[in-house]
This record gives sequence, structure tokens and C-alpha cells, in this order.
Amino acid sequence: MTFRVVQWTTGNVGRQSVEAIVAHPDLELVGCFAWSPDKAGRDVGELCGIAPTGVLATADVDALLGLKPDCVVYNPMWPDIDEIVRILESGANIVSTAAFITGHSLGDGRRRIAEACARGQSSIFGSGINPGFADLVAIVSASCCDRVDKVVVTETADISGYDSPATELPVGFGRPMDDPELPRMTASATAVFEDAVRLLGDALGVEFDEVVCEAEYARTTQDVDLGSWQIAANHVAGIAISWQGRIGGRTIVDLRVRWRKGQTLDPDWEINTGYVIEVQGRPTIRTQIDIAPPADFEWKTLGDFMVLGMVMTALPALNAIPGVVAAAPGIVTYTDLPLPLPRGRVRI
Repeated sequence: MTFRVVQWTTGNVGRQSVEAIVAHPDLELVGCFAWSPDKAGRDVGELCGIAPTGVLATADVDALLGLKPDCVVYNPMWPDIDEIVRILESGANIVSTAAFITGHSLGDGRRRIAEACARGQSSIFGSGINPGFADLVAIVSASCCDRVDKVVVTETADISGYDSPATELPVGFGRPMDDPELPRMTASATAVFEDAVRLLGDALGVEFDEVVCEAEYARTTQDVDLGSWQIAANHVAGIAISWQGRIGGRTIVDLRVRWRKGQTLDPDWEINTGYVIEVQGRPTIRTQIDIAPPADFEWKTLGDFMVLGMVMTALPALNAIPGVVAAAPGIVTYTDLPLPLPRGRVRI
């Protein structure tokens, strides 16, 4: 079966999504949303650095939805609830990488999205590398334990080469170390991890008494040049976050991230870029995910290397398209879908 797909935006993740859609034998790119006016009317291949596709990007939402796509691949930087509702009401399904897993962190937006799914008889699924794929690995790992005491997912990364102030400043990077707003900012900007905690709770069959966010910060001792912006000395250049699901005061799920920028951090946190998934129980299972380029990968800077992260963000959502299209209407997660398979990804 071939699935008709509309790509929504061509940013960092969207470009990798387009390339993967075009290369897949069961996906047909039929349209593309142009987020900025300068992209409208241009071939999507040109926008994404690949061969022409014959599909032109457009800002005409009605025209895109009129194509009756089976699925919209939704890759903007942040979710737009009005936009999502409009797509779902049209009958198109959505796979998203835009800070969406269960929708719990969206407040009333979750209700609106669920109601739009009912009206359009459509489904929405969200993933990415983390939250998303890393949580799926945790679920799979826990499936061979006869007792689960705690699930810990840890991401550590030196993100000095990732120049995205629009997503990083809201988390607290660059703020004074004594800024009283830091904890609120960090929790708000990473609230999608609340979704992931609840996803794991659903997979484990438990309901949390509370989901909380804890954070700590590290300063840079020197100015850090990040390309389009800078972090001044003695300001926040390291952020460690822990989103926890608790029952009776005991943490059952702990989702941790530790990010640093620059090489002058105090305290000088050790970073081994990758993911560690640990299911504590009987038995305790520990899985480490390292990220490395293939032999033919060409890169000169950390920014080039970050393309791999964009691929890992886009593909978990793309590979779920068949399951999402077949799913019952509503908000669906990894607990509702068959295992997404990487069919069509082997290059022969």
C-alpha cells in the first residue's frame, strides 16, 4: 500500500523527513507546507538539498488538505493547536515530532485535539528520538522483567554545535544563574517530558500521584560563541533536568537529560553523548545507545554531525505511518500501535 503524505515545514527535522519520504517505496510526497513566504512556490527537493521532486511548497492550507493525504508529517519547531485541529478535522492523520507524545502537557489543547480526531475520524501520533524512541526502548526492555522497580532514561549531550536559540533560550540557557524564573522556564520548555512519563506509566499499567520536574544548572566561566548567539560568562551553559512520575512518594519513572554548551563549564559535567536506558527490577536491564556516523558520512563541524540527530528525530514518526493510518481515531501512542518497522529502509 502506498501512503499519500504531506510534509509540514522543511526545517532541520523536516528536511531529513522529506529525504526519507522520497526514498521510501511506500510513501508518496504529494504536498508540502511552506512556513515562510520565501519557500512558497519552490520545489521541495530544492528546499531540502536533494533532487527536484516535482512538488512545490505552498502556504495554502486548504489546497494541501484538499489533496486528501493519508498522513501529514508534522515537523514544526513547536505545535500549533489550531493548525493541528484543522488538519485532523479534515480527515488527515498526523505523525508529529513537534513536542507531542500524549498531549498531557498541552492543557486544554489535548481535549481540542481529541475532539478534532473524533470529528475527522483521524489519529495523531507523536515521537522523536527523546522523548519517543528512547521510551520505546525502555518499554521493550521492561517487557522481559517479572518485577519493575524503576525506569530511568538518561540523555547526555554536548550541544555546542546545535545553533537553535529559539528552542534553547526558553529552557534557560544564557540566563543569570540566580534568575528566580529558571525552574519555571525549564519545566515549561521541556513539558513534553511529562507526556513521556505518562506514556511509560501507561505501558507499566500504573497511575502516578504526581509528575514533577527538578533541575540544576552549571555556569560557563568564559563567554561562549554559539554562532547566531552567545552565552556570557557566569551565565547558564549547562542544564540537567529530571522529570519524575511518583507513586506514594517513590519515583517509578525518571526521565533525565543533561546538556552542556562550551568547554568552560563549572561544574565541568562529564558528557558521553548518547542514551542510557535502565530498567531496575528482576532482572535489571541496562541499554546504552551510542550515535555514530556511517562510513560514507561527510561532516566537518559539530553542526554537520547534528544531522544524525535530525534523522533520528524524524524516522520514528515516519516509520509509524502505516500503524497510525490503520489506528482507531484519537490520540495514539506506542502503547496503541504495532511495533513500527523499518521496512523500505534497506538500500540495495
